[in-house]
Amino acid sequence: MAALNIEKEKLEIIKWVTNLKDNTAIERLRMLRTHPRKADWWNEITEEEKLAIDAGIADIKAGRVKPHKEAKKLYEKWL
Repeated sequence: MAALNIEKEKLEIIKWVTNLKDNTAIERLRMLRTHPRKADWWNEITEEEKLAIDAGIADIKAGRVKPHKEAKKLYEKWL
């Protein structure tokens, strides 16, 4: 978007916000301003971590998993 178009959009949004009567919309806008979204964690992890997650998902899909009870019993001496 060109700089001029962005400024025009901002002005239109300002007009729209000043005419809002809906408290829910205003609250959502406030939350957006005070709590901006963080980057997706998937883009923040290493390639090695992504491969490990993908391998775990493949194991689940292939049925290569143990119930929590079995895993807990197997590792109870370390827990």
